[in-house]
Amino acid sequence: MTPYKHTQPGTYSRTTFGALFVLILVAALYLGPGDAKAAWIFGGMAVFMLAGLLMFHSLTVEVIRGSLRFRFGVGLIRRQFQVKDIESVEPVRNRWWYGWGIKLTPYGWLFSVSGLDAVQIKLRNGRQYRIGTDEPDVLAAAIQTAMPRR
Repeated sequence: MTPYKHTQPGTYSRTTFGALFVLILVAALYLGPGDAKAAWIFGGMAVFMLAGLLMFHSLTVEVIRGSLRFRFGVGLIRRQFQVKDIESVEPVRNRWWYGWGIKLTPYGWLFSVSGLDAVQIKLRNGRQYRIGTDEPDVLAAAIQTAMPRR
């Protein structure tokens, strides 16, 4: 079995967090000489935006050594499933209002950084998850190839 690894850039996350970081940082620098308290507040908000950027700038998915793993950005938020516990997998398209990030949808938990495409996995225990990807057919095939034959 050939391992699968792909990183999808979070274009929306990068743009949003990056722009807000710059705007808030500029506001902090502008207000700094006249209002130290406001500068600290805006500085704190800029640090918060930078943390969001680092945590959600991408989504890396791997199918390797009998497991399906994925992590956001620098890897503080991650999840792993054993492939043997996956009952079914299929490429799907999310509704636009599901958005990006980590959310509970009518189809289970969604993990996504950009776009509407995802792979729906259903576990043997009945739980369902959607993993966002910009190559849903390739990811679904990699998971199916790794699943044990019954």
